[in-house]
Amino acid sequence: MQFPSTFMLGAATAAHQVEGNNKNSDCWAMEQMPHSMYNEPSLDAVDHYNRFREDIDLMADAGLNTYRFSIEWARIQPSPDSFDADQIAHYRQVLTYCHAKNITPIVTMHHFSSPKWLIEEGGWENEQTIARFVAYCTYVANELGDLMEYVCTINEANMGLQLVKIIQAMTQESAPEVQVGVKAGNNDSMHEYMSSLSTLFGGLPAHEIACFLSPRTDFGDTLIMRAHEAARDAMKQLCPHLKIGLTLSIYDYQAQVGGEELAYKEYENDFLHYLPYLQQDDFFGLQNYTRKLIGPNGTIAPPKDSPLSEMGYEIYPDAVANVIRFVHQHLKKPIIVTENGVATQDDSCRIAFIDQALQGVQHCIQDGIPVAGYIYWSLLDNYEWQLGFNRHFGLIEVNRQTQQRTPKESLRHLGSYLSNVL
Repeated sequence: MQFPSTFMLGAATAAHQVEGNNKNSDCWAMEQMPHSMYNEPSLDAVDHYNRFREDIDLMADAGLNTYRFSIEWARIQPSPDSFDADQIAHYRQVLTYCHAKNITPIVTMHHFSSPKWLIEEGGWENEQTIARFVAYCTYVANELGDLMEYVCTINEANMGLQLVKIIQAMTQESAPEVQVGVKAGNNDSMHEYMSSLSTLFGGLPAHEIACFLSPRTDFGDTLIMRAHEAARDAMKQLCPHLKIGLTLSIYDYQAQVGGEELAYKEYENDFLHYLPYLQQDDFFGLQNYTRKLIGPNGTIAPPKDSPLSEMGYEIYPDAVANVIRFVHQHLKKPIIVTENGVATQDDSCRIAFIDQALQGVQHCIQDGIPVAGYIYWSLLDNYEWQLGFNRHFGLIEVNRQTQQRTPKESLRHLGSYLSNVL
C-alpha cells in the first residue's frame, strides 16, 4: 500500500488528557469537586508536558511524520486579563522540537477543556465567548504562528449536540457508549452533583453552566461555529500562511430498510447543517470511530457477533472511508482524518484496525478524493475524560506509576506505511 509523498501520517493527543496538572481548567475543577461525575482525577496524567521530547522521539523513530496536539487555553490565559509568556514558551519548545524531528505539527486551539473563568462568565452559551476565543487565538498566532502550518480551531464542534442525543437515548434505554459529562445516577446523587457544580462555578445555577462538553442549545451550537469563523479569520489576517479548519465527529450512519430518512437526519445533525460555516476553511478535520445502523425507529444494535471496543463501540474500521466519501460529496475541501482509532488492549486488533482503515483511505485517494492525512487516536494510553485511565487507545503504553513508555507494535506498524511512498 502506497501513499503520496506529501501524505501526513501520525498520531494525536489532547492537552488535558496527556499533559497533567491542568489546574486552571474547568475539567480539572470538575474532576476534583465533591460528587464528581469523573471516575478519577487526571492529576499528572501521563506527564506529556515534561516528556514531550521523549514522546515525539518515539513517533519519529517509528517513521511517523505528523503530530496533532492541542494548546491548552487554560494554561495560556489563566485569568481573563492575563496571558502567560512562560506557557507560550513551552509550546514554542514543543513546536520547535517537532520541526527538529521532521514532524509536521497540527495544532488544535481548543480540545474540550476551557479556562474555568470562561465557564463562570457563561461559557459556550455566552456571546462574549466569541471575542474571548478570538483574543486567545490571536495571541497564540502572533506568538507562535511562525512555527505553525495546520490549525484546527475547535475539536469536535458538534459534540454538544451529540451529547443531547446520548442523554435522550439513555432516558429510553441503556446506551452502549458512555461519553464525557454523562453518567447515570439516582436522583439524590444527581442533586448533589448539581449543587456541587453550582458551587464550583461561582454560584451559577447548574442548568446555566455551559462547559464545552455540556449538552448544547441551538444558540450555543451556532455560537461555536461563529467563534470558529471569527478565530480563523483573525489568525489568517495575522498569518496568511496558516491552513485552518475545524474537526467534527461523524458516525458512519448506515440506513437499514426503512431508516433512510432518519439516517439522513443524523448526517444533517452531525455535519450537513455546519456546511455554511466551513466554506472559507482550508481543510476539513474528519473524526470517526465506528458506524451506526439506522432502522425505521432509530439506532439499532450491531450484529450479535460484532466485536466491541473498550468504549462499547462496534469495531468497524471501514467506517472512516465511508464517512470520507460522504463528506466529499458535500464539501470540496482537502480532508484530514484528524482522529480514528480503537480502544483495546489487544494490539493485534489495533494493527488489523489500522490496516483496514488505511486501505479504505487509500481507495478514497485513488478515486480522486483529496485526503491529505490520517492521524491515529491516540499516541499514548491516556486519560479518557470521565472514564479515567482504563481505556487503551494508544500506540504507546504508559506505566502510570513510573510514567515509563513502552511502544506497542502498532506504533511501528503505522509508521511502516511511510517507508514506501509514491
